[in-house]
Amino acid sequence: MLHSGGLQQASTPATDTNGALRMNHIQVIGTHNSYHREISLKERAVFDQCMDDPQNYYYSHSKLSDQLSHQSVRSLELDLHSDLRGGLFETPLIWKCSNLNASTYPFHDPNWSKPGYKVFHVNDMDTNAVCHTLVSCLEELKAWSDANPRHIPILIDLEMMWDADLKTCNSSCKYVNETCLKGGVCDDEAKHLNLTQLLEVDREIRSVLPAHKLIVPDNVRKRKLTLEESILQHGWPTLDAARGKFMFYFDNEPDTSDPTNYRNLYRADGHDSLQGRVVWTNSLEGDADAAFIKHNTPTGDDLAEIQRLVKKGYIVRTRADEPITTVQQNDTTRRHSAFVSGAQIVSTDYPAYGMSARWDSDYVVQLEGGIVARCNPVTAPEWCKDSMLE
Repeated sequence: MLHSGGLQQASTPATDTNGALRMNHIQVIGTHNSYHREISLKERAVFDQCMDDPQNYYYSHSKLSDQLSHQSVRSLELDLHSDLRGGLFETPLIWKCSNLNASTYPFHDPNWSKPGYKVFHVNDMDTNAVCHTLVSCLEELKAWSDANPRHIPILIDLEMMWDADLKTCNSSCKYVNETCLKGGVCDDEAKHLNLTQLLEVDREIRSVLPAHKLIVPDNVRKRKLTLEESILQHGWPTLDAARGKFMFYFDNEPDTSDPTNYRNLYRADGHDSLQGRVVWTNSLEGDADAAFIKHNTPTGDDLAEIQRLVKKGYIVRTRADEPITTVQQNDTTRRHSAFVSGAQIVSTDYPAYGMSARWDSDYVVQLEGGIVARCNPVTAPEWCKDSMLE
């Protein structure tokens, strides 16, 4: 079987001041691009000509609630495209190139026309998903959570998408140098994110999930301390206090030199510790908002770096595989390192047996016995038992 194996706990686990398990004392499986479904067969010919390495997009996930109920997943990823007026992405260019429209497309979702953030992968080309709006995705998750109120906290990765570089604003569907010109959407909203759009993410989350189902920075930050100081000095909420709740974090890379970078906009004007914000940031060690850190590569020197960050007190997300390369090479080194690293979230495209079979592989990323969480090999106290978690 391909799974985590019998990994040993570190000899110096993080101190647990209350004698209770905390959010950072566990390790779970997350899915990469959790919403993703392959494009339809009617679009395949155009897709294969338009996209570089199209086989990298040939994977599909179960609906979000099924991943939670049947695949032992406890972290999810959603890609968000701003569409505050509605209908901006309703007719992707690949439909026109494939002679399709809303009435003939086999997976048409009427939610495309509604205002609000849309969930899909690549504008105009790779647009199929298990849920097409942030609100509809959250409604499904809330229903599952209400039916399973004692679940461990579910951390959700939000990747804010900029669409300017994905298109040439040409909708003629002609091929140039054997590459399809992409770009049905030429709206400023698709090209640039501003603070209003970022705060819309907060608003949409709160429109579905009540405060008692959210873990937001204000819940954790201590008076007169930064968010980072609060986490490192006082720790994360206990696991029991976090049950039945969701925590959201931005996936995008931090860039301190660019004032228009999402993180700089989101923390500006008195929000450096994410005061009043819903979403946590992918931050930099030593900054006021540093609590969650994305470190996708768990091998080589990066393995020790993740272990260092985890021991210090941050929550870290890493990846067990690169979608196709890992499976085609049948290389499990990265998966093993991801588990050993102690990163609280180990993300994968293959959380269940059979998902890699199309590549003649049985590669899978699961915890031993298919459990939903295990005691973290780096941070958990010695008395922690997997049976205590969920």
